[in-house]
Amino acid sequence: MTPSDVKATLSFSDGSPAMDLPVYKGTVGPDVIDIRKLYAQTGKFTYDPGFLSTASCQSNITYIDGDKGELLYRGYPIEQLATNCDYLETCYLLLKGELPNATQKDDFVKTVTRHTMVNEQMQFFLRGFRRDAHPMAVMTGLVGALSAFYHDSTDINNPQHREIAAIRLIAKMPTLVAMAYKYGIGQPYIYPRNDLSYAGNFMRMMFATPCEEYEPNDVLVRAMDRIFILHADHEQNASTSTVRLCGSSGTNPFAAIAAGVACLWGPAHGGANEAALNMLEDVQKMGGVEKIGEFIKQVKDKNSGIKLMGFGHRVYKNYDPRAKLMRETCHEVLGALGLQNDPLFKLAMALEKIALEDEYFVARKLYPNVDFYSGIVQRAIGIPVSLFTAIFALARTVGWIAQLNEMISDPEYKIGRPRQLFAGATSRDVKPIAQRA
Repeated sequence: MTPSDVKATLSFSDGSPAMDLPVYKGTVGPDVIDIRKLYAQTGKFTYDPGFLSTASCQSNITYIDGDKGELLYRGYPIEQLATNCDYLETCYLLLKGELPNATQKDDFVKTVTRHTMVNEQMQFFLRGFRRDAHPMAVMTGLVGALSAFYHDSTDINNPQHREIAAIRLIAKMPTLVAMAYKYGIGQPYIYPRNDLSYAGNFMRMMFATPCEEYEPNDVLVRAMDRIFILHADHEQNASTSTVRLCGSSGTNPFAAIAAGVACLWGPAHGGANEAALNMLEDVQKMGGVEKIGEFIKQVKDKNSGIKLMGFGHRVYKNYDPRAKLMRETCHEVLGALGLQNDPLFKLAMALEKIALEDEYFVARKLYPNVDFYSGIVQRAIGIPVSLFTAIFALARTVGWIAQLNEMISDPEYKIGRPRQLFAGATSRDVKPIAQRA
């Protein structure tokens, strides 16, 4: 870490000794105040619910400037990566720190492609789930179960094991998501095909059947690949922090990633695009475009309990840079499929127009976010709403792995152990049951 020229001093009004705190600066972004010796020297902790002002680690992977609407993977703007690279190039970048040259990319793609099949026993594991189980419940189980099949890559402290586990997870996640989908609808599983691209292979496993081959549409494959890129990593979010915390105990990579899948399932995180589509369907049931004015009134009424899903973002105080890219893709997909006049999509575009022009939303910077557009795109492609978060998990897997590997390689890393502000009962004696009130 690079020391800052600025020093911080913590003083107390009760006469306790003041404490000097080191300040460190990153290459970009806010400086951090090092409080690691705070408890030892003062007997006090900091209090920061949600860790909104706390840096839990130092990282070289992803940087977000929410005020500027900027997202960088290893220094590269997301706009350039989504336009000039494919998902596996992005994976290579996140894992290794630099974009691959032609030879490196070819070798990496071949390695990932050779690991797309899963152990045949996994299909029997699936049979333990009900057919109507949520795909994220299935995925949490399947990803965790990988550690039972691949014993040669479960030592988180072995760099070679971590590298093998990374390739296996990236390669097998599309296969597992497609298997979860096929199981839910009662269709046979489709094995991966090594002559297709990463996104093309995923879509074939999703939509092909033994009686009818699926020919991937280039526009749709490109759209799916872009969804993967835009969701590949997002700094220290809830699921990434979960993976780091879980991995800090020394557990195997598959278990740590399964923990990330479980965290991502929450509607405030990975379920946001699912919530956005459900909102559109609710408005459609109310009467669609003709009733949109009434819906907007309810959104503006704080007492209505109605929320505008898929708009605004906790991190981005400006336009979500991923949303601009996903908006382009959204219109490309709708055009390619001739869905511009689909009632739900017309409703979505009408809602988008209001959010971009209405002073109420503009003043609050409630712009459409990536979840709004990615949900529309996935529905157009034919992916059921319940599977949206599983596809998010597929895309985010590489980011989780990169963050986990970075943490394990950090000589300063320790098992996570947050502190608390205890507000419960002080020490007391247990009374005989007859004397208890």
